[in-house]
Amino acid sequence: MSLAVVQPEKYEEQLSEKVTQTNAEFQDFNIPELEVFRSKPEHYRMRAEFRIWHEGDHSFYRMFDPETKTPFNVDAFPAGSEKINELMMPLMKDIEQQEILKKRLFQLEFLTTQTGEALVSMLYHRQLNDEWQTAAKALQDKHNIGIIGRARKQKLVLNKDHVVEQLNVQGKAFSYTQVENSFTQPNAGVNEKMLSWASNVCKDSSGDMLELYCGNGNFTCVLAEHFDKVLATEISKTSVHSAHENFELNNVENVAIARLSSEEFTQAMNKEREFRRLKDIDLDSYQVSTIFVDPPRAGLDKGTEALVQRFDNIVYVSCNPETLHENLQVISETHKIERIALFDQFPYTHHREMGVYLTRR
Repeated sequence: MSLAVVQPEKYEEQLSEKVTQTNAEFQDFNIPELEVFRSKPEHYRMRAEFRIWHEGDHSFYRMFDPETKTPFNVDAFPAGSEKINELMMPLMKDIEQQEILKKRLFQLEFLTTQTGEALVSMLYHRQLNDEWQTAAKALQDKHNIGIIGRARKQKLVLNKDHVVEQLNVQGKAFSYTQVENSFTQPNAGVNEKMLSWASNVCKDSSGDMLELYCGNGNFTCVLAEHFDKVLATEISKTSVHSAHENFELNNVENVAIARLSSEEFTQAMNKEREFRRLKDIDLDSYQVSTIFVDPPRAGLDKGTEALVQRFDNIVYVSCNPETLHENLQVISETHKIERIALFDQFPYTHHREMGVYLTRR
């Protein structure tokens, strides 16, 4: 993991640069005023991973300079949650003192929540045995955390493989199962702001919603209440399983998930192919007024671009302004940008998360 240099005193300056850059890049679309959502200046990341370096009797967390790639030891991680920082050094001290825990350990991964839960994955270049499990269980109990041991073709879950995050969205609490080694939004505070923005955008909606790339149901759980029915797509089995758990946790009962890629779903909508995975879903029964997309960095492919243009309202959340801009060049031929937002999900880096709401011209 590379290092974002956390300088709270420069937070507003770095955010202002992102705002200026975003306004300049999207001015050709005649955008409304950019809505800007700040991050906490420090302790904003709920996830972190560190390489482990051993020298004699001591072990160290190691990170890499983003420019030179030079490794260096760390004993704190200002970008990480307070829980990560609270655990880092006491955990390492205990690991150092037990050879069975220390031997050939090469990486530690932290997954934490705003409510104080923590799951730690310990990665090894050797197979793990009963002696390791006994020592790891004692470590887990001492620090009141969950521990997972990983080695080649081996995964040992001592307690559970997930944490349960709670997010506050416009005064309402939503609970989310977040599984180890699967995608979750890293900045919980900004995620709450993204969810609130999307909910506000959709609050006067009617009809049904189609959501592509729904992940673990992060947005789905919040947006479902604004629609009669929701049809969501997601290709990852782990994410689909988590989404169903999250719908149950939040009493969401009007969502169906199709385990298809966006390309496959477009083929199904165009009636180019039939999919057994859609045998229990009647596509023609949906009266979709709004489509919500949160694609990977590559953005929308040409077929999906054409698909989103079929619907009156489009909500597009993007982790890559470059591919968002490319997609908007096509989508804006038929739709007008009504709202546009910048979410500072990754402070002190060049990354920008964005949200765009469009309506048919």
